[in-house]
Amino acid sequence: MASDDSFDEDNPFGGLPFLGDLGKLFNAQGPIAWDVARQFAYQIATEGKPEANVDPLQRTKLAELVRVAELHVANITSLETGSSGQRVSLEAATRSEWASATLEAYRPLLDRLAERLTQGTLPSEVSDADAQILDGLLRALNPMMMAMSAGSIAGHLATKAFGNYVLPIPRPDDRILILIDNIEAFAEEWSLPSEDVQLWVCVSEVATHSVLSVNHVKTAFEQLLQRYVDGFQTDPRGFEDRFMDLDIGSGDPADLQQQLQSALSDPENLLGALRSDAQSAVIPDLEALLAVVVGYVDYVVEKVGRGLLGSYDSLSEVVRRRRFTTSAGDQFVEKLFGVEITADLVDRGSTFISGVLDRADEVTLARLWNDPKALPTPNEVDAPGLWLARIDLPELDQG
Repeated sequence: MASDDSFDEDNPFGGLPFLGDLGKLFNAQGPIAWDVARQFAYQIATEGKPEANVDPLQRTKLAELVRVAELHVANITSLETGSSGQRVSLEAATRSEWASATLEAYRPLLDRLAERLTQGTLPSEVSDADAQILDGLLRALNPMMMAMSAGSIAGHLATKAFGNYVLPIPRPDDRILILIDNIEAFAEEWSLPSEDVQLWVCVSEVATHSVLSVNHVKTAFEQLLQRYVDGFQTDPRGFEDRFMDLDIGSGDPADLQQQLQSALSDPENLLGALRSDAQSAVIPDLEALLAVVVGYVDYVVEKVGRGLLGSYDSLSEVVRRRRFTTSAGDQFVEKLFGVEITADLVDRGSTFISGVLDRADEVTLARLWNDPKALPTPNEVDAPGLWLARIDLPELDQG
């Protein structure tokens, strides 16, 4: 399980051959060196070890469980399991396959973030030769720094994810990758039936995908995430200070590599960015949407799981503990996108869902997903009665 230990204890940036790639950096195209990001993600995801292909028998068993999950989720939600009427595809994947797909899924946001962080991140005007060299070095390192950030995200998540939605962020297609090895390790660690855990994962992934594939929900998420990323404010002075102590004139390549690794070893330092007032303004709406989606998915998973899984009570308790045990790497990802699933947020979503059902029924609750105007405001998430009152108000005659 993940722990709260310092990121430095198992530093994923250690040993990266900076100097060997430095020449490539000067010619890197675009704000992120994606080839480096993929290599970095694979290294972290696989811990540098060869990966075996997924057992064909596991693929067959997963396909059977998926059909069960789809049927039960559709019966409760009345939602299409895929977008545009397409059938969702759940596939067993290795960690490296998952990491590669996740980089592609998050690429629009990461590119947007990289573009944002290139604005104003260079040091202030310099006058001496060493500072001019440093200026060129920083320009060359920008694509690598973002590549390291992107690769770290995908690689780190691949070591703990069960499926696509370790973070409830919309994906671009109807392909869900399931990490069988992670599920098997989790089941063994907690002495849980492997098939129960796999079916629980399938139900959770299908339910999350069904909700996030709803057009107005997906659009709302994408807009909020873009606003959050756009709100990053670069910190030129802080960025400069982190590198001004580099002894770039020492003539010792090994020493420079060590200095660079030290300067870049903390993901917080990679960004050279601070949370802004603009981001703080987005957080209430983003957290409200997250709370409702997470609360609804948990409701669906519980309703299906209690009827299908003999180990549901013990499984749900272990999953809950795992959900709220985060490492520094998790916190870095949350900072990047503003998507933090805390115990308070989960309880908030659960209270909203139960509050609606106490006052109304599942048909009314389903209006969240069939009416673009029905997504609740932050105040309505905390007061379900206000949401019910609003959605029942008659439409004003616009004629």
